[in-house]
Amino acid sequence: MKKFSWNFGKSDRANSTSNSILMLALMSLSAGVLLTSCQEGDPNTTNGTEGTPGEKTTQEGNGLKLGSLAPATGDLSSIGQNWPAAVQLSVDTVNECGGVNEAQVSLISEDDQTDPSAGSSAMTKLAEVDKVAGVVGSFASSVSGAAVDVAVRNKVMMVSPGSTSPVFTERAKKGEFSGYWARTAPPDTYQSQALAALATKQKFKNIATVAINNDYGVGFEEQFVKAFKDQGGNIVGKPVRYDPKAATLDSEAKGVFSGKPDAVAAILYAETGSVLLKSAFEQGLSDGVTVLLTDGVYSDDFIKQVGKTADGKSIIAGALGTVPGANGPALKEFTALWNEKVGKELTAYVPHNWDAAALLMLAAEASDANTGEGIKSKILEVANAPGTEVTNVCQAMELVRKGEDINFQGASGNVDIDANGDVVGSYDVWKVGDDGTLSVIDKVDPVAGTSN
Repeated sequence: MKKFSWNFGKSDRANSTSNSILMLALMSLSAGVLLTSCQEGDPNTTNGTEGTPGEKTTQEGNGLKLGSLAPATGDLSSIGQNWPAAVQLSVDTVNECGGVNEAQVSLISEDDQTDPSAGSSAMTKLAEVDKVAGVVGSFASSVSGAAVDVAVRNKVMMVSPGSTSPVFTERAKKGEFSGYWARTAPPDTYQSQALAALATKQKFKNIATVAINNDYGVGFEEQFVKAFKDQGGNIVGKPVRYDPKAATLDSEAKGVFSGKPDAVAAILYAETGSVLLKSAFEQGLSDGVTVLLTDGVYSDDFIKQVGKTADGKSIIAGALGTVPGANGPALKEFTALWNEKVGKELTAYVPHNWDAAALLMLAAEASDANTGEGIKSKILEVANAPGTEVTNVCQAMELVRKGEDINFQGASGNVDIDANGDVVGSYDVWKVGDDGTLSVIDKVDPVAGTSN
C-alpha cells in the first residue's frame, strides 16, 4: 500500500485546515481499501453465518467439523469403546484423499457415559460450542433420544450406528426430526422379528421376557411379544422390566425365571444384565432354561461379567442371540483397512460407525456445504439409488466431486436409508460356548421371518 507523508510548515497556517481535511479523506479511503482486501482474502469464510446447499461454505473457515458420541464408559462401554476409532479411521481416510469441499475434516469425540443427561450435555457442547455439522452417535436409544432433540434444534445431522428403538421411526413419521436423524443399524422392529423367528426355529413354545426399562428395552420387548405370538408362541406371565440404576436384581430374576419357561428373552445392557443373569443362576432358577439375547450384550466382556460355574463353564453357556449383521459389499475392504490401521478387534457396530461417518462426509461434499442443513439435503441421495454403486469411500468422493450421482454401499450393509432414517438389515445368530466364547452360527431374515 502506498505511504503518504505530510510536511506542514510553521508559517503555512492558512493551508493547514484544508490539508487536514484532505489527509482525513485519504486515510479513510485507504482504510476502506484495506478492509475490502481482507474480506476478499478467503472466499470460503462465512464469518459465522451458516451456508446453504449449493454454496461452497465452511464453518468458520476450518472445513467440515464432525462429532462422535459414543459410550466410552457406562453400561454399554464394553461394546462402544472401539467406535470412535472407526469414525476417526473414516475421517482420516477421506482426508488422505482430498478431504471434503477442498478442506480437511476435523473430528471431536465425546463420551456419553451411557447416560441420557450426559449424552444431552455432550451433544450440546458439540452443537453449540464446537459447531459441528454432523454427529455419529449414539448407541443407547435413551441417550440418542435425549441428544437428537439438541441436534435438531441446532440443525446438526445425527446418524446413529446403533440406536435401534422403534420409537425413532414413530417420531420421524410425526416429523419431529425434520430430517436431521438417520441410522445405519436397522430398528428393533426387524430384530424383534428375527429373535422371534429364531425362537420358533428352536421350537420354543413358552417364553418369558425381561427388559431394561428404557426406550430400547421396552420397545424391543413389545415388538418381540407381538412377533412371537403371531408365530404361534406363548408368553409366560407378565413382562419383567428392571430399573437400569438398580443395585440388585434378585426379585426381577426370580420373577422372569420362576414360571419355568422354555426360554427367557432378555433385552439387557451388559453391566446390569450380567447382574440379573448371575442372580438367576445363584438362585437355582436358570437350569434348563435357554437365554435369548440381543445386540446390547454381544461382547466377550459381558460373558465374563456374568461369570462361570464352579467347574469353569460359562453360566449362560448355550445362550443364543441376534445382532445386526455386518455383511455389506464393502466389509472385506473395510476389515483389511481396520486391521492395518487400527489393529483392534472388529467388534459389533464398528462397520456401522464407519458407514455413518462416510455418509456424513459424502453428503457434505454433494451439497457443497459444510453444514447440517447441507448434509441433510443430500444424505438420502448419496445413500440410495439411483446412482453408481460404489464401495470405496475415496472413489465415491471423487465421483461426487465430479457431480455424479452415487449409491454408496457400506461395510455394514447397502445403507439404503428411507424417509424415516431407517435401514433394513439381516441378522447374525450368535451362541455362547461352554468356555464363554462367542460364535456366529446362523443368519435370520427378519422380513421373511425365517432362518437361513
